[in-house]
Amino acid sequence: MSSNAPSSADARNLTVEEARRRMLARAAFLGVETAHLYDAAGRMLAEDVLAIRDQPPFDASAMDGWAVRAADLNGQPLRIVGESAAGHGYSETLQAGETVRIFTGAPIPAGADRVVIQEEADRVGDLLTPRATPDAPAFVRPRGGDFRAGDMLLHSGDILTPWRLALAAAAGRTALAVARRPRIAILTGGDEVVAPGGAPGPWQIFDSGSAGLLALARQWGAEARGYPLIGDDEDAIVAQASEITSAVTAPANVSASQFSADLIVLMGGASVGEHDLAKPALARLGLVLDVETVKVRPGKPTWFGKLADGRLVLGLPGNPASAFVCAELFLRPLVEAMTGATPGPIMETAALAAALPANGPREHWMRARLESGQDGVARIRAFPDQESSLVTVFAQADALLVRPAGAGAAAPGDIVRMLRLGRV
Repeated sequence: MSSNAPSSADARNLTVEEARRRMLARAAFLGVETAHLYDAAGRMLAEDVLAIRDQPPFDASAMDGWAVRAADLNGQPLRIVGESAAGHGYSETLQAGETVRIFTGAPIPAGADRVVIQEEADRVGDLLTPRATPDAPAFVRPRGGDFRAGDMLLHSGDILTPWRLALAAAAGRTALAVARRPRIAILTGGDEVVAPGGAPGPWQIFDSGSAGLLALARQWGAEARGYPLIGDDEDAIVAQASEITSAVTAPANVSASQFSADLIVLMGGASVGEHDLAKPALARLGLVLDVETVKVRPGKPTWFGKLADGRLVLGLPGNPASAFVCAELFLRPLVEAMTGATPGPIMETAALAAALPANGPREHWMRARLESGQDGVARIRAFPDQESSLVTVFAQADALLVRPAGAGAAAPGDIVRMLRLGRV
């Protein structure tokens, strides 16, 4: 049974590269918004961050001890005249024969040029006798030793890791311009699945795809929301999709409970035959297909198109392994393109750890594990069972090994292309 959704020319049996190209042609950059520093982790920075002051803004002590002048390190006692603590410096200028108690991070008083650590000095009342010599380490963090006013600290396009957020905070920033997160609605269909924790019937299994797909979308930088399972019912699919408004056309007063999506991801209902319900259902909402099937294993039924209101729709197979492979190949690049990043995938090479037979007519993305050899060469081993419903195999995999369509048999040591999976 063919889809009722109109297709663009030659939308069937596309290569992975051509299918991804067509999808990315629809994936526009979604623009910029402001995020508080504490809510910006994992976001892509959309501005350069410059230092507005030196860090540290003064010479600071690197140790607990005593601020002194090098000229006074002659074995004679020094008079203790005050204290410099973090946040509370000594405001006077240190004179000859004087010293100030100082703590780590505290400002070095004017007139002083070094710190004698507390283990190398003897105190008796208000007198201190340093045992350090003038050539001892100074234990001073120089002004601007971390960065100087005007330095470029972060660049537009950087992903805001915890360490980069700390750097932005050190520069005094409370909010940052970031790329807007794509809003993704994840719908799962099929009479054969029941939600985890539910009561499966004799011919049902637990839905293992939604949780993983939702987590992947969020890990890649999207704002994602999952929806209740949809059975094999065309009207139910239309109703569920209709509840999700378009982020492109959503009115300003849309309720907080109503999700405005840039992209709907429908997992399941994307097969062929009488249970291919997703595309006919969404054709009633104006779906035009850019991709109808992909020449890939696993995941041939993957499809992609656009609804009349501007929402993009990515259809993934119901088998979790197939869905996750195709999410890596298509969903992740879509998210990256919408945030302004360069869309992947980023391919690497590795040597085969074990022989592989000749490949069939479809490009094969095999679940695999990376191994470290004694010679330091990265090796990759495909799991022997690549059946697309095996969740256990995908849970153990940390890479996808790609075999070109029609590739001949490969021997151990042969160099192959692979995609590293972003395990956290």
